[in-house]
Amino acid sequence: MRILHTMLRTGNLPRAIDFYTQVLGMRLLRQKDYPDGKFTLAFLGYGEESEHSVIELTYNWDVDRYELGNAYGHIAIEVEDVYAAVERIKTLGGKILREAGPMNAGTTLIAFVEDPDGYPIELIGARQVAGGC
Repeated sequence: MRILHTMLRTGNLPRAIDFYTQVLGMRLLRQKDYPDGKFTLAFLGYGEESEHSVIELTYNWDVDRYELGNAYGHIAIEVEDVYAAVERIKTLGGKILREAGPMNAGTTLIAFVEDPDGYPIELIGARQVAGGC
């Protein structure tokens, strides 16, 4: 078994695709309209779906925003350099929720950014594994 994708609803599909591709560096892997259901699905990721988990953006044609609720947490993305990633996202107009720095009560470097629909995304510094394990 493996995780295939995480689905997020978006109120503006072009804006969301632009954020995930231009700001976070993902690729649009596939997109399809479902006229009978009045929705569009777009799948984005850093690699092919056969090998990687991806993000599924769902755009319901008659809805332009959603209430996020209080049960949802966040998406986490590993980055080589958290500080550099935050600076790049800032220059591209991304919203920073938490600046880069050590996590609370730990040493792992993290930051939080927000996508155009308000979903939080955690950036986590790449882990250095001793001994090649």
